[in-house]
Amino acid sequence: MLENLAPPSFLEGVGTLFFVLAVVHTFCAAGLRRLSHRFPNGSLGENFFHLFGEVEVVFGIWATALFAVIFLHDGSKAAYEYMDTRNYTEALFVFAIMTIAATRPILDGASLLIRSIARLLPMPQAHAELAMILFIGPLLGSFITEPASMTVCALLLRDRYFRTDAPEKMKYAMLATLFVNVSIGGVLTHFAAPPVLMVAAPWGWDTAFMLTHFGYKAAIACAINTAILVAWLWKPISQLPLVHQKKTRSPALLILIHLVFLGSVVMTAHHASVFMGILLFFMGFAVVTKEYQTELKIKESLLVAYFLAGLVVLGGLQGWWISPVLTSLSDRALYFIAIGLTAFTDNAALTYLGTLIQGPSASFQYALVSGAVVGGGLTVIANAPNPVGFSILQDRFEGQAVSALGLLKAALVPTVVALIALGFI
Repeated sequence: MLENLAPPSFLEGVGTLFFVLAVVHTFCAAGLRRLSHRFPNGSLGENFFHLFGEVEVVFGIWATALFAVIFLHDGSKAAYEYMDTRNYTEALFVFAIMTIAATRPILDGASLLIRSIARLLPMPQAHAELAMILFIGPLLGSFITEPASMTVCALLLRDRYFRTDAPEKMKYAMLATLFVNVSIGGVLTHFAAPPVLMVAAPWGWDTAFMLTHFGYKAAIACAINTAILVAWLWKPISQLPLVHQKKTRSPALLILIHLVFLGSVVMTAHHASVFMGILLFFMGFAVVTKEYQTELKIKESLLVAYFLAGLVVLGGLQGWWISPVLTSLSDRALYFIAIGLTAFTDNAALTYLGTLIQGPSASFQYALVSGAVVGGGLTVIANAPNPVGFSILQDRFEGQAVSALGLLKAALVPTVVALIALGFI
């Protein structure tokens, strides 16, 4: 495998070094956040370690360092050209979809759907609603996109289950199951999951193909993961008081209008100039209907977009080692290696590199994409929507930080379930 690797250029070597440092940084982020609390509130030390402990800024920081190296080594023209030739559409799309999906009317509509289905289940309401959030919610990602699904599910979980007095093991288990289920739940169609989007057009995959080759397997895995979680946490959930806030539900017409905005952004997902225009119009509409709105989550959405943009900048220099590794593997080995690689690089970037390989077999294509989505819940950087859920839920954990190692450990069981479902069924 390693003998196929050509020596990297200077910038490829620096880019890979910074990428590795960024990955290590994400695993250290929780510790840095805790370290910031040792300094006086508002002090330089507190602000410094708090900033570097924010997972959302990690890849942006190291991408800035890469830009500085290119600037100093090759000059300003080369640095600007490299930045200008990166594709930031996905980062902008996540910003737009998260801003709209996190609004009160969308959440009211999702909550109504989930509660209505949950009432049909022969189990206590608290357990039934959790099951539907973690099963129906991720599968909806195949239609409203994974970032929108992650936003809705994370907000519903935060308001009902991620209480400060809830056990930490319960929070990590729910977060890990959410990440894994969202990663595999978006493969029922060819247009919603980022790693599938990368290959759908080049490889001629449509929704019928996704349903028959990936979709039903993903649905089975989501159902099993959800059942395992609810059964394991049955007692803690029973002991957790669920207080539904009494508030006026958004009018049905307003929910419908918001869904139209959401659908419009989804339909124009590949055209940033169009969906950003739709977002600006939506923001004006939200101001006009402020009586039925909560504050738009602009800050959270921007942080997630910044994270993804930094990942794009650093990921652009990783092809020198990823492509030779992929082409040297058997299909079965590729499946497992793709799962592992996904933990350390965005799965959409991984599948994109697969499209650069000439004449891949159908089994190669399936192994790469299935492995990429199976490993999408192992770390925050494994799947583009993960930072969305992370930013929404991290302040409910001890020290207001999520341990990367804690997430990895909690994600092992649902990942193995997904591995078996997509690899052996």
